[in-house]
Amino acid sequence: MNLLRNTSVLLVALLSAMLPVNAIASSGGTTDLLDLTNHWVGFAALTVFVIAYALVMAEEYIHLRKSKPVIIAAGIIWSIIAYVYAANGFTHEAETAVRHNLLEYAELMLFLLVAMTYINAMQERRVFDALRSWLIKKGFSFRQLFWITGILAFFISPIADNLTTALLMCAVVLAVGGDNMKFVSVACINIVVAANAGGAFSPFGDITTLMVWQKGMVQFTTFFALFIPAAVNFLVPAAIMHFAIPQENPVGDNQDIPMKRGAKRIIGLFLLTIVTAVSFHNFLHLPPVIGMLTGLGYLQFFGFFLKTTEKIAALKEEDDKIALFDVFDKVAQAEWDTLLFFYGVVLCVGGLGFIGYLSVASDIMYNQWGATYANVAVGVLSAIVDNIPVMFAVLSMSPDMSVGQWLLVTLTAGVGGSLLSIGSAAGVALMGQARGKYTFVSHLKWSPVIALGYIASIYCHMWINSSYF
Repeated sequence: MNLLRNTSVLLVALLSAMLPVNAIASSGGTTDLLDLTNHWVGFAALTVFVIAYALVMAEEYIHLRKSKPVIIAAGIIWSIIAYVYAANGFTHEAETAVRHNLLEYAELMLFLLVAMTYINAMQERRVFDALRSWLIKKGFSFRQLFWITGILAFFISPIADNLTTALLMCAVVLAVGGDNMKFVSVACINIVVAANAGGAFSPFGDITTLMVWQKGMVQFTTFFALFIPAAVNFLVPAAIMHFAIPQENPVGDNQDIPMKRGAKRIIGLFLLTIVTAVSFHNFLHLPPVIGMLTGLGYLQFFGFFLKTTEKIAALKEEDDKIALFDVFDKVAQAEWDTLLFFYGVVLCVGGLGFIGYLSVASDIMYNQWGATYANVAVGVLSAIVDNIPVMFAVLSMSPDMSVGQWLLVTLTAGVGGSLLSIGSAAGVALMGQARGKYTFVSHLKWSPVIALGYIASIYCHMWINSSYF
């Protein structure tokens, strides 16, 4: 029973880590906040969260959008927390904590919204239709496309971040795969694994690596010691999934599909937006989302140019049926179910963090288990919740570890999220983008194979980077 209780507490504590760093520090380090870990509020919040997540996992069977249960759960969890705090004379603490959560969510949501808007704009300009036509004319088979998109995801994500890369590669897979469910499903899994693995060996590749770098735990160039372990994490499951890809070629009529006017310039603006986001963060020390929103401004100005000139062309041709480019149409077409799902998760686990499980988890993991076992467990638990909150938890605990151990937890938190579709922002975003083709259950079927890559990457790191331990 003690083992079961400790495991449950550890799980909840890491789930609770979605609370931003400042709020976590205050909840763990001051006496102003209530310890509700053994209170009915804690148990009730756990129950509500588990029920909500069970409904999320069953989305493909019950056809209930994944955002709905977590949004309601978030409201319930924070309402009971606020009630108990108010009853004990604390009227502002819960409000302050939930505002931190909202800020964290706003950054993630706006970052995703800009990326989705660019993807929708490129889709409207027939970028992916043209790419599909080109790939079909080149004669690439589904198996070749499986490797092409996976390798591109692995090498682009260290620069463009794993979330944006996954969205882009998924759009390519959907355009080429069409109605071939088996190819699209397995290719999306491969993209998630590859993008998460590629993001693990670069300070720019994932938010978790950025956090570790900014905290000064690992030097900039030291991250690249994870390149080979990350490659192993991607290649092991990919080599096995390769045989599940149908030995067919995409169906097409071999006709050229031209891109619409301005398509190449929108691609260029998207790349400029990524550069802006990275530059804002690394050189100006601003949140990456500010750079992304600046990039949305690029698209808005270019959209105004396209709309104005297309309207003039329509007047000249006396054709009022020409579809004018409108950026706000692309914003409206974003995957709002995914964006609202993130809201629910951030608020739910933020509430669990505010309840007070973090100090318990720190004692169990890094004092009783030891750093290696703890860091491997961090990766497994990041499959249940996005790796960002898990890394927040570890950095807030600030255990005394060698550089090798900090590299290990960076690796496991980055690639462990690939074990389940809900374990990383890339996986959650692709479930929305490829709804019905890439699902929680379709990913779960390949989790044992992905776990082989996870284990192999850990052993590879501990072998080739032994000098860091």
